[in-house]
Order: sequence, then structure tokens, then C-alpha cells
Amino acid sequence: MTVPALRVVSPPREPTATSADGAEVLDQIGEFVSRFNVFPSEHCAPMLALWYAHTHAAEHFYITPRLILSSAEPGSGKTRVLEVAQYLVASPEMTLSASPAALFRLVSAAPITILFDEVDAIFNPKNTGNTEDLRALLNAGYKRSATIPRCVGDAKAMAVQRFKVYAPAALAGIAGHMPDTITTRAITVHMRRRAPGETVEPFKTRRIESEAEPLRDRLADWVRSVAEQVGEAEPEMPDGVTDRSAEIWEPLLALADAAGGDWPEKAREACKHFVANNNPRAGSIGTRLLADLRDVFTAHQAERLPTTVILEFLHAMEEGPWADYYGKPFDARHLSKELGRYGVEVHAFKHNGTTAKGYRTTGETGLADAWTRYLPPPETGDSR
Repeated sequence: MTVPALRVVSPPREPTATSADGAEVLDQIGEFVSRFNVFPSEHCAPMLALWYAHTHAAEHFYITPRLILSSAEPGSGKTRVLEVAQYLVASPEMTLSASPAALFRLVSAAPITILFDEVDAIFNPKNTGNTEDLRALLNAGYKRSATIPRCVGDAKAMAVQRFKVYAPAALAGIAGHMPDTITTRAITVHMRRRAPGETVEPFKTRRIESEAEPLRDRLADWVRSVAEQVGEAEPEMPDGVTDRSAEIWEPLLALADAAGGDWPEKAREACKHFVANNNPRAGSIGTRLLADLRDVFTAHQAERLPTTVILEFLHAMEEGPWADYYGKPFDARHLSKELGRYGVEVHAFKHNGTTAKGYRTTGETGLADAWTRYLPPPETGDSR
């Protein structure tokens, strides 16, 4: 594994801010980032301010949530978010194509914040290169205790070295290519191109850097002043935010509570926006399938449906991926394989006087159990 030169990180300055400055400096960070992007929601800037803040105390948290900036098309502002972030986060490492070996060494050598642009090019299925090391680093580096063992040295003096890989990471790329194991550990912002009439300030590097520096220093000073407090905090979660989602948001809500003012409420509204109102179809292909199948069974008002009927309905969905699934229509084999991962099995039953194979909603291997476990409640209130 090639070992890059180690980066030098300056020692932290002595704190000058107090906890009373928290709400004010977070407000200023939110206002600053909003000058250079048009965000899809009012909750984005507050969330980003808190995410940037947590990078200055990452070592005090057990996890560091990944930040994903995705969009359907290029030119939607993802890179600009990272460009602004590099002047606000702790020890930024801006990269387009760093090798896993380089990132292993950088993260292990000193605390950094990874800002990875165009990451979709790496995780695109058409990329024939080995992406498993990078995927492993980003997955494992979500938790503070994580290390990844790697062999280093030449053939005669090979040794196993455990690399520390815990580091905050923001990843920008075109939607659809990010591994599920990363998206489930992330807060995702679905960026959009600016509409006619929506304007932002031009990005002038020297001016931005000079304006951002005092903001970053104030942010870092305040975070250090409350780092021990927030590291031990167990913030109250909004209703419906549990398990992995609660784990992701704990550092950000702890910081918001420490900041005071309107930030505890503002942060929880952002949390509900990004978590409780999450679209199940924006996740993995499996959860997309489960969500679409719930629509199929709701439309037919049935507890059992043959596979042929299900596939016909799926193929007819104009916005679905099922009619052209990797170049071919989604078929019975694909359906069985995907649903099998969720414990849903095919069954034989009578349908219109003949025996048919298909799926049911009830029973231990029915769809209702998977819907309950992997999807939010349906908006219509239908219980199936």
C-alpha cells in the first residue's frame, strides 16, 4: 500500500468563546452557507451548521454521521457546498479521487474531515475498479472505535497494521450510485438546480476564505468549550426517530441543546424533516420495491396476488425502474431474490379457479411484516 506524505495539523488554539455564543455563531454559520447555495429546504442550512460544528468535537462522540449531497443532475450546487464547508469544518481534506490507501494513512495520522466530491464516479456500477476498501473505510469510520487491519511492508517484512478510520465525511455525487451501507449512516440532502430567478453570491475564494476564517475560529472555540458536555449528552429525540436515525442525529441535537436559543427546536424540526419524513423510495432498491408493492396490494385491495399480476403492475409504473431493470424487465426471479432478503417467500394459492404462485400480506413470511419493519406508515392510513 502506497503511503502518502503525512499532513501537518496545527495545534488547537486556546478557546476564547463561551457557551453563550453558541446560538449566535450557529446562526452566523447558517446565514453564511445560505449566501452561496439555494437549498431545497429551510432545514438544510441549520443542519449543515450543526454538522460543521460536530467536526470540531468528533473525538467526543461515538459516531460521526455521514453527510451526503446528491442530485439528479450535475450543476445542482453539491460541489459548492463542499467548497464552502472546507473553510468551516475541522482539518478539511478536499478530494476528488484519493485512493483508499491515501485516505487510510491520512485518517490514521491525524484528525481530518473528508470532503469527497464526485464520489458517484467511484461507486457507479460501471466502474470496474475495486471500491471495497473505500466502502469499508467510509462504513467503519462512522464509529469512533473502528479500525481496519491491513498488511503493510514488503513480502519479507509483512506486518498487520490496524488503521484508525474514524473521521467525519461529506460525500457529493449523482443520486443512485451510493451504497446502501453508507446512505443508512448519513443525512442526505437532495440538491436541485437553481430555478430561474434564484440567485446566489459569486464564489470568490480569497474573499470567502477571509470571511469564513473568523467564523470557523468562533465555531471551533465554542464547540471546544462544550465538547465534554455534548459528548456525554443524551438528547431527547423527536417522536418516531429511533435506532440508527437517533444515533445519527444525537451529536447534532446535543450541540443544538448546548447552543440554546431557538436551536433545540430548530434542530429537531430539521431532524424530523430529514428522518421522519424520509421517502422510502429514496433508499435501497429493496425498500423501493417494498414501497411499490404496498401500492400494488392497496390498489387491488387484496391480501394475495399472483406474481404475474404484481409484475404487470410494477412494469406499468411510469416512474419506476421495473420495466427496464438493468436492460431487461424485472421478472419473477428478481422479485423472489429481492423479497427473500426481507424474509418474504413465494406461496401457491388458488386464484380465479386455478393454482397460482405469488405473494401474500399476512403470515410470518408475508409482506405486511416487512412493510412494518422497513417502511414508514403509509400516508393514507392503510394498514396493509
